[in-house]
Amino acid sequence: MPPKVLLVDDEANILLSLQFLMQQEGYEVLVARNGDEAMAIARRHLPDLAILDVMLPGPNGYEVCQAMRAEPRLAGLYILMLTAKSNPAEREKGLAMGADDYVSKPFSNKELVDKVRAVLGSQAAASRDERHKAP
Repeated sequence: MPPKVLLVDDEANILLSLQFLMQQEGYEVLVARNGDEAMAIARRHLPDLAILDVMLPGPNGYEVCQAMRAEPRLAGLYILMLTAKSNPAEREKGLAMGADDYVSKPFSNKELVDKVRAVLGSQAAASRDERHKAP
């Protein structure tokens, strides 16, 4: 079973691009267009990694990140913030809210794919095993 990647962005062109990239890498791709949808999909499908935009309708990316960290079944999810908010204070805020990494738009496809490969190559199996132990 391939690792699951949850893509969360309200811009259709970015979602399509990310979906194509992740599917080319062999990952199962889940897509959400707002914070509420992201939480519902994450709870239902327990992804291995979430690529999360900050500026979303409904709960923003920071709030979604915090909510994911607060839920025991999602707490180990690797969260990569991908956002146009590129100043150092925004990066620090994202990491303080629980994100594991922070990538600014515009981004390099190669850099993003390399980060995802690095995470899922080492954490996907352990993450799936750990989730199956959760109540």
